[in-house]
Amino acid sequence: MLVLPLKTQVIPSGSVPRSPNKLPFHHNVSLTVSLTVGTPPQNVSMVIDTGSELSWLHCNKTPDYPTTFDPTQSTSYRPVPCSSPTCTNRTRDFTIPASCDANNLCHATLSYADASSSEGNLASDTFHIGSSDISGLFFGCMDSVYSSNPGEDSKNTGLMGMNRGSLSFVSQMSFPKFSYCISGTDFSGLLLLGEANFTWNVPLNYTPLIQISTPLPYFDRVAYTVQLEGIKVSDTLLPIPKSVFVPDHTGAGQTMVDSGTQFTFLLGPAYTALRNEFLNQTSGVLKVLEDENFVFQGAMDLCFRVPLSQRVLPRLPAVTLVFRGAEMKVSGEKVLYRVPGQVKGNDSVHCMSFGNSDLLGVEAYVIGHHHQQNVWMEFDLERSRIGLAQVRCDLAGQRYGVDSDRFYKKRV
Repeated sequence: MLVLPLKTQVIPSGSVPRSPNKLPFHHNVSLTVSLTVGTPPQNVSMVIDTGSELSWLHCNKTPDYPTTFDPTQSTSYRPVPCSSPTCTNRTRDFTIPASCDANNLCHATLSYADASSSEGNLASDTFHIGSSDISGLFFGCMDSVYSSNPGEDSKNTGLMGMNRGSLSFVSQMSFPKFSYCISGTDFSGLLLLGEANFTWNVPLNYTPLIQISTPLPYFDRVAYTVQLEGIKVSDTLLPIPKSVFVPDHTGAGQTMVDSGTQFTFLLGPAYTALRNEFLNQTSGVLKVLEDENFVFQGAMDLCFRVPLSQRVLPRLPAVTLVFRGAEMKVSGEKVLYRVPGQVKGNDSVHCMSFGNSDLLGVEAYVIGHHHQQNVWMEFDLERSRIGLAQVRCDLAGQRYGVDSDRFYKKRV
């Protein structure tokens, strides 16, 4: 079992490129872990992304990306030749399959939905996690990273791909399961690789991962796909036909659990039903922002005005996502999100923290990490299921001996 502190970090918009199956807008919050790579070890900070496969590091120091990994200083660094089966066979699921460069090395190009891209060589090196040294781990050593906002610095060295693809970090390490827990107070937490020996008073409830073997154009076969079966506002089950939650013949309509996305996004019919019921239950409690032109992050069009003098939000109805065998309850202030920098007169602006996938042109439901706060998230790869339990994640960190602030001060 390996335990790493998890940190929520605000980063410049667009400085971390998004993979092809990501939502085409900029997030300004990421979940990061710090570790060391290479011989001798170099400090790196990586975004944890359960929606991506190939892990990668910036390997070319530029004014835009000063935080990098230097492969020339690592004696254990090995570029992958293009004749290697790792290059020819294991990259076939990439949007752009790997190719040969002028030095006969495996060249990987990753393109992103926001017009960003990164490219470089597939390589292997030793990753140092806790007291363990994992040698020969494959990753992308990216010397060219094109951001949609190139003038902004990135605070992270790269990305840790954690989906079910063969080249993802967790697949290469052959862990039967991994877990993470995000605190709802200071947004710290922990990432646990291996068996958690979970012994809280609250049991884990499991929902099975959905598998489709046939390639479909809009279905991500290596994502963590679960079956959403319904949505409740308070105790009211929304009148949404079950067929709305089932992927169609093209694969559109899958429900993905994604730590690399901040908020949760629902397809149009489900979003509209949630929007209407939430409005109904908050009538007279919240003041609606009457501005048709304001849509937060291009997908959240239900926003409210809250007086700046009001320190605490009124009691809000909880929103519960009902999965097959498990539920995720979003309550309290997590139901709304205060939009940074938005002030209307003497009011701040808060938007419902669920967005409309249709406004983004995304054919999927995506469960983001904002709604995973204070939920123990266990990804059981061996039994093909995800376990959920409502817990205090700050206490979980203490139980596993993780002091996030002390760790980061020591590493940085």
